Amino acid sequence: QVRPVESGGGLVQPGGSLRLSCAASGTIFEISDMGWYRQVPGNVREMVASITTGGNPNYADSVKGRFTNSRANAKNSVYLQMNNLKPEDTAVYYCNIASFPTTGWGQGTQVTVSS
Repeated sequence: QVRPVESGGGLVQPGGSLRLSCAASGTIFEISDMGWYRQVPGNVREMVASITTGGNPNYADSVKGRFTNSRANAKNSVYLQMNNLKPEDTAVYYCNIASFPTTGWGQGTQVTVSS
């Protein structure tokens, strides 16, 4: 089963930037969609960004124009560049990788936006 491993979270001031990285490990077959979700305690996990094998991205309305999702297929990796961060972006961010026939979730990385 594919096991995504995330890195890059942390504490940043409003208006700042962070870059999240995620690499697939474990048993990897054909990887299709790769993406990022986030969750705040007490809320459901929500999709932030996803990207297809061909590189077509999709974003939640709340992050459009601020976040950029990209992938490096040769490295089985996906990245999330987050700019102009806002306090409401504070959450645990999870990487999700679809690798036929299963989907794997990372362990999560905390992003905190606060002055």
